[in-house]
Amino acid sequence: MDNWFTHDRIDNETFILSEYRHWEETHCYLLCGTEKALLIDTGLGICDISREVKKLTSLPVTAVATHIHWDHIGGHKYYPDFYAHGAELDWLNGKFPLSRETIRQMVLDRCSPPEDFDIEQYEMFQGTPTRVLEDGDVIDLGGRRLEVLHTPGHSPGHMCFFERERGYLFTGDLVYKDVLFAYYPSTDPEAYLTSMERAAALPVKRVFPAHHSLDASPELLTKVRDAFRELQAAGKLHHGGGQFDYGDFGIWV
Repeated sequence: MDNWFTHDRIDNETFILSEYRHWEETHCYLLCGTEKALLIDTGLGICDISREVKKLTSLPVTAVATHIHWDHIGGHKYYPDFYAHGAELDWLNGKFPLSRETIRQMVLDRCSPPEDFDIEQYEMFQGTPTRVLEDGDVIDLGGRRLEVLHTPGHSPGHMCFFERERGYLFTGDLVYKDVLFAYYPSTDPEAYLTSMERAAALPVKRVFPAHHSLDASPELLTKVRDAFRELQAAGKLHHGGGQFDYGDFGIWV
């Protein structure tokens, strides 16, 4: 595996697998219940994440992506049991809005891949989920329950996962400490604000983003929400509105 993945432990049943050798620094989260485990996002697919997961749990594993972008579903090929939101099923069936060449270029951008990695063999994951998720659904792992929150904005079917008992919020690309992207044609800046209103209102104790710094406090949710509110009030919450720096994070609409 050439030390591709870095491991961190949140608690005895929750782990982080990170890809720090790529500029996006994607974080995948393994949550273990008493009956099965859930892998939230599976990374770029440059190395086999399932080998790392097997070191951490012997439970059957279901994969779920916060959204259907290449850096979140690359390891889905190792998990035939996976969940997805209905709004992005077309992206799993040949209709993703970027070309194969563009995706491959982004995978290699500012990346230190293993010597045996062949970008010409890289394909964006395609498949049919075993369960189509909707807002308000619950994923029961046995002794652990996660609430599915449909949080569009960054993408049409973007989801966050909230474990109310522990106060854990897995935010995907909705919130992290870096530039938040809402300028692609497939993004929706106004929906992003609506999703932030919802996320900031939750009784969150710990925030777990999909990229970059893991030092993300619940206060970040409020800060990002307020920034989107300011952009809306200024008439800039639309595609082409600009790029804005807020210190810990930025917004590009």
